[in-house]
Amino acid sequence: MSDSRVALRGTFETAAETYDAARPSYPAELFDDLVEIAGLKRGDQLLEIGCGTGKATRPLLERGFSIVCVELGEQLAATARSKLGGLPVRISVAPFEGWHEEPESFELIYAATSWHWLDPAIRYRKAHALLRPDGHLAFWSASHAFPAGFDSFFTEIQEVYDAIGERFDGEWPPPAPDQAPDARAEIEASGLFDHVTVRRYLWERNYSAEEYIALLNTFSGHLSMDEPKRNRLYREIRRRISRRDVQQVRRHWQAILHVAHRRT
Repeated sequence: MSDSRVALRGTFETAAETYDAARPSYPAELFDDLVEIAGLKRGDQLLEIGCGTGKATRPLLERGFSIVCVELGEQLAATARSKLGGLPVRISVAPFEGWHEEPESFELIYAATSWHWLDPAIRYRKAHALLRPDGHLAFWSASHAFPAGFDSFFTEIQEVYDAIGERFDGEWPPPAPDQAPDARAEIEASGLFDHVTVRRYLWERNYSAEEYIALLNTFSGHLSMDEPKRNRLYREIRRRISRRDVQQVRRHWQAILHVAHRRT
């Protein structure tokens, strides 16, 4: 994995409290589907990679599982510990790639908005080794979605990103939620997992200017942006939202859940 990606994935540590407040929760339906697809039973032991502040940890703890979390950031882990106190969870601070646990220990290994940060040369192999026979791997991300009728603000603000040298990389607008690519082929190509299930979820939330800026301050691209660029962008966001009849933006979110069975 490149040094730049290693540096970027560490940026979240600087925004632990903001991350917890600004990032959305995942749909309850996603967790219900995950439990059903993976055939989990109350009391099963799960491993979460990159628990952050615990947004995907609590819903599964509340469904009756015990969880071991491995989190790269000390501040993120500390926030998760404070929010999950008294629940059956153990949080270790370490990069997953270098973390050690007994092999074949877990019924499920999952990663919520963190799988893409892991070293591609290690992640599938290591997850396979840590899963019990017939265990499952699951991962998903919460990302910006662009269904038909998405808020025009996001097209208009692209001119500001262009002006500060942060042009969107790819065709605009991005693919609609039902056309967004999934990772089924990548999972199968690992040769370590089969019976891949993919499910999609779409939801939306309204943000004031300050709420939206707080959200942007949890993304690696904005956290690593040069301060003058970031300040100019945020001034424009405030100005443009303040001129709206309803001073909010409507942002759609999508998650693509992947669940795969461990091959023996």
